[in-house]
Amino acid sequence: MGDLLTSNPVIELEGDEFWPLSGKPFFDVVLTKTNIKCLYQLVVPGKFSATLPSCSIPTVLMFRGKNWEMIYHGSSSHKRLDNWRAFAVDNNLKVGDACVFEQLECSSTRLVFRVQILRGDISSEFLDKLGGDNVDAPIVLE
Repeated sequence: MGDLLTSNPVIELEGDEFWPLSGKPFFDVVLTKTNIKCLYQLVVPGKFSATLPSCSIPTVLMFRGKNWEMIYHGSSSHKRLDNWRAFAVDNNLKVGDACVFEQLECSSTRLVFRVQILRGDISSEFLDKLGGDNVDAPIVLE
């Protein structure tokens, strides 16, 4: 797996690392309050979860040379990652940030995703236009 991480050029921008995707399957999620407050739930999009095992298996998220262990629950109606809170808190994720999960390994006993974090940094001026707590609504720029 070391070659996979070193063969792609890494670009650093304001402390975050970005690299071209390797062609492996991936999904992305724009974070909402449900993902990073109280519940800390991360539901895997339906089209992507259809390619994953239909059981609960250990999962690793890799970011900036560090690993976070959690469980993927593929047997529930909403396929999701549990124990996602540590990753979200450790990486200071906020509403509006996006995460790209690139699948490096997928078997009946383990999942591994390499994660890229794209900071949203949505201006409070735009968040105020949403009318308070409804951060799941799209923001229209005029």
